[in-house]
Amino acid sequence: MSLPDPVPLYGPEYKRDPYPLYERMRAAGPVHRVLFPSGVTAWLVTGHAAAQRTLADPRLGKNHALGNDRWRERASIMPEPQHSQLQVHLLHQDAPKHTVMRRLVTDAFAPRRMEELRPRFQEMADALVDAMPADARTTAAPTAAAPTADTMSADAPVTDLVRCFAARFPFQVLAEVIGLPPYLAARFRREWGKVVAPVGPTDPGRPAYEALLRELQAYIAEVVADRRERPGDGLLSRLVAARDEGELTQEELDSMVFQLLVAGQEPVTNQITTALVSLMRHPEALARLRAEPELMPAAVEELMRLDSAFELTTWRFLAEDADLHGTRVPAGDSVIVSLCAANRDPERFPDPDTLDLDRAQGPHLAFGHGVHFCPGAALARIELQVALGTLLARLPGLRLAVADEELDWIPAVLGRGTSALPVAFDRPVCPRSTR
Repeated sequence: MSLPDPVPLYGPEYKRDPYPLYERMRAAGPVHRVLFPSGVTAWLVTGHAAAQRTLADPRLGKNHALGNDRWRERASIMPEPQHSQLQVHLLHQDAPKHTVMRRLVTDAFAPRRMEELRPRFQEMADALVDAMPADARTTAAPTAAAPTADTMSADAPVTDLVRCFAARFPFQVLAEVIGLPPYLAARFRREWGKVVAPVGPTDPGRPAYEALLRELQAYIAEVVADRRERPGDGLLSRLVAARDEGELTQEELDSMVFQLLVAGQEPVTNQITTALVSLMRHPEALARLRAEPELMPAAVEELMRLDSAFELTTWRFLAEDADLHGTRVPAGDSVIVSLCAANRDPERFPDPDTLDLDRAQGPHLAFGHGVHFCPGAALARIELQVALGTLLARLPGLRLAVADEELDWIPAVLGRGTSALPVAFDRPVCPRSTR
């Protein structure tokens, strides 16, 4: 079956399982014109080799100023003044500014420091499991396709792991790492993370979207003022000092705080959900990982390869018309890489749709590649190892409490994850490990 031009990248079926479409796109060629729900068209790169070369291509810039008028007409980017004030962070910068800004954050996420904080992260994860209501149950009767009494005991607790764990653990960890004090962390609203989802100017939800933006911007201003008045040794305080010393503009400072608070936690929340769904779809792998916890570091890499929370990268632009893997791409058109499609390329990963805990085919692209490789990769890896290890060890019999097809996948353009994750597990919850 031939592919449409452009290929639509939206809809519940696509978000539930985009991989059959990606398989067709890879087979047809490395570059395709695609259409997003906002009406924006872009050029999508799919294969692993092409994706890796694209992510390191010096001709492609990240700064939105490179976008042409056609892109600007429908990009559904933040309205002014928020766009100018919150969108000049690392993801939208090129060298030399990107080099300067990245240097300010790398020490805070250094692998050695993250490893030193692992015991603290473990305490947080255990506390969240301890706080899960013992009698949490869904009130709706299971559907015919959902687990029944044959598979779920009458007293098995049912809970939403997003609400009770996956949405809370990454933010608690992030606050610890960047030096966000508890009295400010307690006031952060998860709804503010929705501002990264495009909402076009004519969308009926635009007023609510702009209200969230203003609320988040006010919160960021409060965080900056607090860290200036009560400086500590955390990353937030160092960024405020860099602004006061002239290394950053006010807009760059606010944008970096925005990126940390939004992009620094929501992808980990989503990756916890995608990893758990993959494991519950493969109970033999789940059982093995529970029995052999030493496999967890390798398992996390395989789970991120199989279903990455960063489905697509953000925009890149060519400064002039150029050939991109055999396709002529006009200057200023947006170029996006599908990390999920690249990570299931059979030319790079044999039997790519299989969850293989013993896979040894080398690194995936879940954290990107090149100068924009995720600076928080070491933190994310440890968070996932701790989160999955804790949930598997302490929630015996962990399994989906609804049919797989009933899972609600988030409609985000760039990300992948479930908005809720109803699970069942056997009582009692296992005690904390004494290791």
